[in-house]
Amino acid sequence: FRIPVPHVFHCVSVTVQHYDPDTTEPVICGLQTLEELLSWKRSDANPFNVASVPLAPREPSLASTPRKTLVSHDMMGGYLDDRFLQGSDSEAPYVFYHWNCIDIFNYFSHILVTIPPAGWTNAAHKHGVAVIGTFITEWTAGGLMCEDFLKGEESYRAVADKLVQISHCYGFDGWLINIENTLTEVAVKNMPLFLRYLTDQMHERVSGSLVLWYDSVVDNGQLRWQNELNQSNRIFFEACDGLFTNYNWKETSLEFMSDYSAAQGRQADIYVGVDVFARGDVVAGKFETNKALEIIRKHNFSTAIFAPGWVYETQDKTEFRHNQDRFWALLSDHLYIHRPVSPLPFISSFCQGFGKAVYWRGQRERKGNWFNLSAQHIQPLYHTSVENRGWMRSRGCPEDAWDGGCSLLMEGLIPQNQTAPVCAKMFSLHVPLPSTSLLVLIYKASAGIRVSLQLKTTDASQTHTDVHHVKLFGLSFWGFLVNEEIIMVHSNIITLMLEAVHPGLGLGLGSSLSYCRTMTCRGIPLPLWT
Repeated sequence: FRIPVPHVFHCVSVTVQHYDPDTTEPVICGLQTLEELLSWKRSDANPFNVASVPLAPREPSLASTPRKTLVSHDMMGGYLDDRFLQGSDSEAPYVFYHWNCIDIFNYFSHILVTIPPAGWTNAAHKHGVAVIGTFITEWTAGGLMCEDFLKGEESYRAVADKLVQISHCYGFDGWLINIENTLTEVAVKNMPLFLRYLTDQMHERVSGSLVLWYDSVVDNGQLRWQNELNQSNRIFFEACDGLFTNYNWKETSLEFMSDYSAAQGRQADIYVGVDVFARGDVVAGKFETNKALEIIRKHNFSTAIFAPGWVYETQDKTEFRHNQDRFWALLSDHLYIHRPVSPLPFISSFCQGFGKAVYWRGQRERKGNWFNLSAQHIQPLYHTSVENRGWMRSRGCPEDAWDGGCSLLMEGLIPQNQTAPVCAKMFSLHVPLPSTSLLVLIYKASAGIRVSLQLKTTDASQTHTDVHHVKLFGLSFWGFLVNEEIIMVHSNIITLMLEAVHPGLGLGLGSSLSYCRTMTCRGIPLPLWT
């Protein structure tokens, strides 16, 4: 399943390093040395890795989000199946699709300059999530590199300029600076100047960009992780957009930071690190990561979730979707949903960017495994709910699809004595809704199940508690639930007309799918046109 190359570049030479030697497919890799970085030119850039999707607006904006969530994607050295820029036939790739729960995505590896693959940038940008690469130095070799590029203003500006050019060229949104080695007296003196210059230049060249500092080196140049913001590392924090703390913090560290003068007014810029692998002396990790987030949110800090690919690396890969959904469901009470600000038409087929076949308009076009994050559609709100003796969950299903590689499967158990509707919210959007719009929904339902739609709107200028029901005109599809049974709906698209309560206003758009034994089912959202 291939995505066309964006025609930003016209007459450029693509070097051998941009291709996989075994498959000859275009690939991306990072820059290993300072010499590679300083000699990098835009004409050397890999045209296949230029993101084709700009960062979408969102509500609330990243800048106004009081408690942010960053995901740092560190997996087995990086540049795995995702390095293939036009997709691959990977049978079991790692994919992320809970974008509405996070604000920033960091692509991490232990290469000097880690450039995010375009597939990640495209998928994140569709959902209004910023993407940052990584600049990392480590060990003795890293110390020598830092001594070299931090020896003076000219040299550190040269490195910063190249990082800005790379981010601007490839279309991602900033950098995590991770210095994991000691610094000389001269180098540590120039590090805050480098950070400030890089941050200022990124803000000037890339809208919505950010530069974050990892909690490692302190102000005397020693490599001494603090696990908090304090006097030893505040000079770096004050020179950039935020601090990503180390993972071995305790609640006393958060209590200290809550009162610390340098944190006042910038608590959202302190990303308290959580290692999902739970290495070292940490509060929690793995399937108990929610315990760490609960404490972090209690003190009103942002969080940086490191290596959530643990669910892929250490668990049964055939159960990846289940484990991924379980992990993020456990965190859901401590995450904050943002809404895409979307023009019309809004379209999604729920494709997650991989599958067992390629579908088009409900027909299987090609059989075989494929993986391409650039093909991922805007994702719904995945969730699991349990009530009384019943339950319901939504998940991606690769067994059938309307477009792409999977559909959205709603499945659950409705007790025979259930009378109240069981609802599943699918999307929450921020769109300008005209007086008359067309809503199209394609779905398949199990025997005995009926589906209808419920659309709720709020005036964007009002509080979100002022909810209005929108009157729907058109077709309804009805069925009968006779006995307590498992229900399944593969949702994708039926033509319906709707009438908005507040024509022409900017509206927060949400919707829900409901099942109930009394057959007053309410529906699912999907493509919306004027």
